[in-house]
Amino acid sequence: MNALFPSASAPASEGAEAQATVVHVEPLWASAAARPDTVDAAECQARARLFRLLAGAFAEEPSRDYLQALRQPESLAALAEAGLDFDADFLQPPLAQLEDELACEFATLLAAPGGCPPVESARLAGRYQQQPYFEVKEAYRAAGFALQRGRFEIFDDALGVELLFVAALLDRIVAAQACGDAAQQVQAEKTLKRFWVQHLGRWVRGYATLVMRATDHSFYREMAKLLHALAHDEIQRLALRVEDADGGREEVPKSEVAVLFNPDEPVCGACEHGRPAPVC
Repeated sequence: MNALFPSASAPASEGAEAQATVVHVEPLWASAAARPDTVDAAECQARARLFRLLAGAFAEEPSRDYLQALRQPESLAALAEAGLDFDADFLQPPLAQLEDELACEFATLLAAPGGCPPVESARLAGRYQQQPYFEVKEAYRAAGFALQRGRFEIFDDALGVELLFVAALLDRIVAAQACGDAAQQVQAEKTLKRFWVQHLGRWVRGYATLVMRATDHSFYREMAKLLHALAHDEIQRLALRVEDADGGREEVPKSEVAVLFNPDEPVCGACEHGRPAPVC
């Protein structure tokens, strides 16, 4: 599976020796708005696990190990408490059969042309690798994370990757609070809120409703239900106001692609776009 890992320059990757010699004190500039939030570490870690669980459902075809873990009685009981109710099509088939059926559903629902690709650019701009793609790449880089490729090529603004990113930020918040690093915690909280406002919050709620309507399998229906509920709860928990720009649309208009000149016409040098740049 594709995953996000801290890069060499990640703020959280400072050596243990350096951390041992630093005494963390609250800076004078730390007003109430700049102080870190009080974090329930267990709750943050639980939310991070749920985001990783959802990433496993939407990033690629669910593996047999993933499905086996999900069908364990304790896992099903925990998901039932969260309001999930899988049908017999998920609970009863042998694992090998279920793996094949979900691979077909993934291909039809999430990967095939005319389906519901779980990619921010596709959902908001109608095309792949549009502005959200470049913005999330920069967000990962700025936070010190890099996308490690898995079995399949995946876009940086794919749902699974974005969910892994917020899970990693939640882990970073918990770690910063545990070691008393207020500045690191504030920075991670700001990054998390900004990412929800600029990216996930703008499309996953509407997208989840679309998947719930479109899928023929209770696995994706219930995973989409969990995605919608968790996203709604996270936005409320962070006290954010974010418009659902996706809206669960079945058809997304394609955004305009700006070009400097008509690609169907030869470049003759008669206008500024056809002239070579001056040499200084």
